[in-house]
Amino acid sequence: MAKRLIEGVIPPMLTPFTERGEVDYDAHIYNMERWNEAGLGGYLVLGSNSEAAYLSEKEKLRMIELTVRHAPKDRIVMAGTGMESAAETILLTNKAADLGAHAALVLTPFYYGDRMNDEALIRFFSEVANRARIPVLIYNVPKFTHINVSPRVVRDLSAHPNILGMKDSTGDVPQLVSFLRVMEEGFNFIVGTAAAWFPALTLGIRAGIFALANCAPAECVEVQEAFESGDPEKARDTYMRIFPVNAAVTTTYGVPGLKYAADLRGYKGGFVRSPLLQLREEDKRAIRKILKEARLL
Repeated sequence: MAKRLIEGVIPPMLTPFTERGEVDYDAHIYNMERWNEAGLGGYLVLGSNSEAAYLSEKEKLRMIELTVRHAPKDRIVMAGTGMESAAETILLTNKAADLGAHAALVLTPFYYGDRMNDEALIRFFSEVANRARIPVLIYNVPKFTHINVSPRVVRDLSAHPNILGMKDSTGDVPQLVSFLRVMEEGFNFIVGTAAAWFPALTLGIRAGIFALANCAPAECVEVQEAFESGDPEKARDTYMRIFPVNAAVTTTYGVPGLKYAADLRGYKGGFVRSPLLQLREEDKRAIRKILKEARLL
């Protein structure tokens, strides 16, 4: 059976919290209604920018349920279901499947990092994929896990019938090319940072999952639409204009910065959950300035 083609811009949706630290489900629905108007390719619920590591299983399942319910039927819904053990990952993945998620994005296990060699990762993802009731994707994000998937792992796992693709958040274009050279045909390689979005499009990549799509979805979509319609100069210009915003909401200010940028653009970013700290006033001023310079305010 052919693997599903994943295309377009997909936000790793932020999770709004109230000032008391409770998940604000109404704010999530509000954000989805606005994102539904932006021409996105789908949604990722429970990604790194969702503060998924701070959510209980009950909260995770509720977020999946609401995302599936409010997403247009033609958009893919992925759920981040990676846990440290294969057994717990399979359990959460199949609960996500029961709620209607189309695919699961599975984080590389990392706690025993020095033991997570190629053999361990290949076995882990194969075991999960063999027992998951929906297709799975590999999530490579060394920034958080300190585990970097190798081309050998991509080569071997891309042949698995229930491993749909991989999200790579390194932004390392040479490594990206090394993955593209070894993966099986039909394997969905998804760029995981807007910093590499335009270069990725030039290499034939059709999908991106990145934080910037939370607060600038239309602009991220515009980069792809312009490129694919034969106007690479427009695509490049838009990419260059929003590039500093991506740096601000990822490396410089992280999730708190992303949420504030979303607030400024009319979404409901809400508060972060402890132990993350809220932004300082000087950081808010800096983010506002960056958004204005990018013509997003």
